[in-house]
Amino acid sequence: MTDTIFALATAAGRAAVAVVRVSGPRTRNIVAALAGKVPPPRQAALRRLKHEGVELDEALVIVFQGPASYTGEDAVEFHVHGGRAVVEAVLEALGALGLRLAEPGEFTRRAFENGKLDLAQAEGVADLIDAETEGQRRQALGQIGGALSQRYDRWRDLLVHALAMLEAAVDFPDEDLPEEVAARARPGLETLKAEIDAALADVSRGRRVRDGYRIALVGAPNAGKSTLLNGLVERDAAIVTATPGTTRDIIEAPLVLGGYRVLLADTAGLRETGDAIEAEGVRRARAWASEADLRIWVVDGFHVKQPDVEGSDLLTSGDWAVINKIDIADGRAVAAARSAFAARDLTVETLSAHSAQAVDQLRDRLTSHVAAALSGSEFPAATRLRHAERLREARGYLDRALSDVGLEVELAAEDVRLAARALAKITGSIDSEDVLDRVFSSFCIGK
Repeated sequence: MTDTIFALATAAGRAAVAVVRVSGPRTRNIVAALAGKVPPPRQAALRRLKHEGVELDEALVIVFQGPASYTGEDAVEFHVHGGRAVVEAVLEALGALGLRLAEPGEFTRRAFENGKLDLAQAEGVADLIDAETEGQRRQALGQIGGALSQRYDRWRDLLVHALAMLEAAVDFPDEDLPEEVAARARPGLETLKAEIDAALADVSRGRRVRDGYRIALVGAPNAGKSTLLNGLVERDAAIVTATPGTTRDIIEAPLVLGGYRVLLADTAGLRETGDAIEAEGVRRARAWASEADLRIWVVDGFHVKQPDVEGSDLLTSGDWAVINKIDIADGRAVAAARSAFAARDLTVETLSAHSAQAVDQLRDRLTSHVAAALSGSEFPAATRLRHAERLREARGYLDRALSDVGLEVELAAEDVRLAARALAKITGSIDSEDVLDRVFSSFCIGK
C-alpha cells in the first residue's frame, strides 16, 4: 500500500461525536500537519486541529502504530464534534493534504492483506456492522473471533497429513516405508468427509441467522392469514377485508423472535382463479412458500368440515397447520381435522386470530421453534453462500480421492490437494481478486 486513505467511520448526520479514520504511510505526517505534535501511540490526546491557519475543531487524537493497528499499518482516529460543518471541514482538509477517500471496506481489506484478519473473519466484521438481532451479533462475533476459520484450518491440517502419506507412496515407492502407507490416508479422509457432510446438512442455519428465518402464511382466501400476520407483528401490516382475494402480492413483515431475525410473509389466498392479477399473486405465493423455512397453513375453522386443500401440496413434514376462527367452529369437526393434520406430521394449533392472548401464545411457540431451529451446539460451518459452494467443491474432491486410494495414488494425491485449496479459498489463503472485490464492496465506507 503506497497511498494513505481517509473516511468518516461513523454515520453521517448530526451527532455528539464523529470519528474520522486515516490509514497509510503518511499518517504521522498528517497528524503533525493538523494537530501539531504527534501523540504517543494508543494514548488519547486533546488537540486543536488546524489547516492553513484555520481552526477546524478541538478533537481527541488517537494514533495507532503499525503493525499493531486494525489495518496493520500506521493509522489515526480523529474524534471530532459531530456537527456536519465540522466533519466536512476535517474531511476537506484531509483531501487537500493529498489523501484519497477510502473505498467501501478498504480499511478491512488492508487488515486482510496485512494478515490481521482472514477472509472469513473480515466477512464477520461486515456481518457485525449489519447485525440487528442478538443471534446475528453472536454469530458475527464468533466468526470474527475465528470460530469458522479454526474449523477450516483443522480440516486443512487433516488433508495435509493425508497428502503427506499419499505423496510418500508416490515419491518413494522403492523405499522401506510402512506397508500400504497410502491406505493409511483413508481413515482420515473418511472422517473428514463425514464432518463435511454434517456441515453441509447444517449449511442453511448460518444463512438463516444472518439473513433471517422465513415463515410463509399460506391457505385459502379469507382463512385469516392477514389478520394473523397483523397480530403476530403487532401492527397493521396487511389490509384485512371480508372480500376474498384482497391480498394479491407478498406482504413481508420483519420481526425478532428469541433474538433471531424472522421474515413473516402474508401470501395471496390459494385458489383457482380467472383473474390474471390474482393468478399472478397465487404464483408468487407458491414460489415464496416453497423456499420458506417454515410454512404455516391457515385453515378456516368455520369450514373445517370441508377444509380447502388448496395449498396443502406445499406442506412438508414439520410444517404447521393453524385452525383459525376456533370461536365459531364445530368442536367435533376441529378434532377430526386436528387428527388428520397430525397424521401428516404437521404441528397443529387452534386459535382465533382476533384474540390477542391466543396470538401471543402462538408467537411464544413460534419463538421456541425458531430458537430450536437456529441454535446449535457448534458454530455453523457456513454463514454465506460462498462458504457452502467451497464446501461442496471440497466434498467432491474427497469423493474422488477416496475412490482412487489404493488404485491410482497419484490421482488421489491431486484430489486431496484440490480439496485443501477449496477450503483455503474460504479463509482467503487462496482466492482470486474478483472474489475479494465482491466481498469487500459490500462493506460501508469507513470500515
